[in-house]
Amino acid sequence: MSTSTTSPQRGRKIRALLAGGLVLGVGAAVTLAAWTDEEWAIGNFGAGSFNIEGSTDGTDFADHNSEAGAAVLPFEIDAENLSPGDSVAAPFVVRTDAATTYGATVELTSAAGEGTIAPDLTYGISQVGATGECTEGATGTPIVPAGTSVDAITGAAPFTLEAGAAGAAGAPVVLCFEVTAGETLQQGDTGSATWEFTATSVE
Repeated sequence: MSTSTTSPQRGRKIRALLAGGLVLGVGAAVTLAAWTDEEWAIGNFGAGSFNIEGSTDGTDFADHNSEAGAAVLPFEIDAENLSPGDSVAAPFVVRTDAATTYGATVELTSAAGEGTIAPDLTYGISQVGATGECTEGATGTPIVPAGTSVDAITGAAPFTLEAGAAGAAGAPVVLCFEVTAGETLQQGDTGSATWEFTATSVE
């Protein structure tokens, strides 16, 4: 039977190598930790602005965002002295305001006639190039067909508005309203008609 012995000197060498290995292991971990890098990204967000405004003369624009604050269309004086078959015309101009950053699709969303004269009135709307072109019998891009009851929006077509350059209002769109009295109009009848347009922002 044989026995093996390790000399004290050899044992010291083994311990030294093991210690050296531990030191190398720690050194490798430190080196790996030093090889790191980071990238950061941030996004800043905010909402744009959207508003349309209207004018009865193409010069003075304001918000008319309620029935109580509706713009009064400048029909000729004869609009209050109609006889059967008469027609009167008036412009209404819409655009995006200077703070708006989006274009818009605009639709006629409601129409209402009031008073005893309303059942005897029809209307049509066309898009024309300028307020001066809005006269009886004006031709342009049809928005509402002529002969539509003043309390209806049947056949109404949408139109678009463009946003202006930074800090500027968009190009105006001129709508020409033409209202015609029916043959059954009675003397002394009075009333009014109100129209509502709704704009939806588009990119």
